[in-house]
Amino acid sequence: MFYAKNLPHWERVLRVLVAVAATGYTVVNWSHSVWAVAAGLSAITLALTGLVGFCPMCAVAGRKPVHKG
Repeated sequence: MFYAKNLPHWERVLRVLVAVAATGYTVVNWSHSVWAVAAGLSAITLALTGLVGFCPMCAVAGRKPVHKG
């Protein structure tokens, strides 16, 4: 990999679960709310960072890479 993962396993799982919930909200309320669009965009971001294990904003904030051990 070209980057060091900076999200622990539990946070990656949590991000994917929240992304699934946000996607459900988006599907149900897509045409009724601007919040549904925002939830859909957030779901994409959460799912990608959760699946990849790297969050660029956490890296900017100074979060250290996760060490396996």
